[in-house]
Amino acid sequence: MTLSAGFWLADTACTQALWEAVIGNSPSHFNAKNRGGPQHPVEQVSWDDVQGFLRALENRLPGVIASLPSEAEWEYACRAGTLTAFSFGDQVTPGQVNYNGHHPYAGGSKGLYRESTVPVRSLPANAWGLYEMHGNVWEWCADGKREYAGRDETDPRGQEGEGVAARALRGGSFYGSAGLARSADRSGVAPGSAIRDCGFRFALRSTSPAAVTERPAPRDAAHNGVSRQR
Repeated sequence: MTLSAGFWLADTACTQALWEAVIGNSPSHFNAKNRGGPQHPVEQVSWDDVQGFLRALENRLPGVIASLPSEAEWEYACRAGTLTAFSFGDQVTPGQVNYNGHHPYAGGSKGLYRESTVPVRSLPANAWGLYEMHGNVWEWCADGKREYAGRDETDPRGQEGEGVAARALRGGSFYGSAGLARSADRSGVAPGSAIRDCGFRFALRSTSPAAVTERPAPRDAAHNGVSRQR
C-alpha cells in the first residue's frame, strides 16, 4: 500500500480540553468527576460530531484542511514501519497499552485492567512519536471499511460520502482485549453512534501547493523516527 501525499497526524487522540476549547463543552463520560479529566481523550463523540469539530478547527487554522485519517493512513502511522502485530512487537503489556489486561493476546500473561481511559501521553509512543495508537479509545477514520484488494494499491479508501452505513474504527480501547488493539484490527460503527470508548485523532494537510509531501522511509520499532507526516 502506497500513500502518495504527506500529512500531519496529531501525536495524541483529541483531548477533552481541546474539544471543549473548540466546541465549548465536553460530552465525555470519563470527565473530572469520573476518573477522567481535561487531558484524557474525548469520547462519546460520533463520527458526525467530529465533522463539526473539524470544521470549527479549520476556522481557527487558516491554510489547512482538517480531517480524519483514512484507514490506510491510520494503519501506516500506527505501524511506524513495523510488520509485527503491534508497533511494539508481537506482544504488549498494560504498561505499554491501555486495554483489558484480563484478555491478553496470543498466550500472553494477564495483567492490569484499568476500566477507564488514561491521560494522553501516559504510555510509550511508537517509533514515530505517536502516543496511544493502540488501546485507550477506538479512533474514527474518515472512510468506511474497505474490501482489501489483494494487490498493490495507491491511496486506497473505503466508502465515503452521504449514506455510508458504517465508518471504520481503529486501535482498540481500554475496554477491549489486547487482540483488538493490533495494528491490523478494524471495526466499523454507524457514524451517528457516540460510544464511551470511542474518540479520534485528526490529520492536517496544507492547502499550499508548496507544501512538502515527502514521507520518511519506514523504520523499525526500536528506532526513534519522526512523529508526523508532512
